[in-house]
Amino acid sequence: MLKAVASWPDHLLTLAEWSALPEDNRHCRELVDGVLVVAPQPPRHQLAVWRLAAQLERALPRGVAALARIELVIDEDTPPTLRVPDVLVVGGAAGAAHASRVRPCDVLAAIEIVSPGSRRTDRIMKFIEYASAGIGHYWLLDTEGAVRLRAYRLRDGDYEPAGEFSGRVTLEVEGIALPLDLDALTALRTPA
Repeated sequence: MLKAVASWPDHLLTLAEWSALPEDNRHCRELVDGVLVVAPQPPRHQLAVWRLAAQLERALPRGVAALARIELVIDEDTPPTLRVPDVLVVGGAAGAAHASRVRPCDVLAAIEIVSPGSRRTDRIMKFIEYASAGIGHYWLLDTEGAVRLRAYRLRDGDYEPAGEFSGRVTLEVEGIALPLDLDALTALRTPA
């Protein structure tokens, strides 16, 4: 049985209207060409997001930050596109201030954790959008079964594969070594 759905916008939203929407931590909301897009956030997905951000944050120098679930303005023109990547590695003023909304020029790496409701968006749409916006690194994490990370690096305006990884790995973003334990992103904790 479906629950009652709140009233949906009947027009393309502006960035100002998007900003005025009430907070909702239960869903991932993005604005794509002015259209509100909403997806659930499964618990395993959320766990991986926060653990990944924590692992990255420990390895980053001052002025660079790993930020989870913040707004990335892809296109401010009407109708606007605003994505909410799972994790961003940001530098400059955005990294120093732990901003809540960033521009592509602030982003060193965008990381998406693929889930059943985001496969096509993460692997096709965001892949194209982030490359077009000039984001230097794009990582796709698949947490179904053994955790796997596919890394891409921007070259001549397109992403090219930079490797597929599992287990413990050290990746590099703009000269910064980032040690990761991919299995720990979704591992269950055992009682003490």
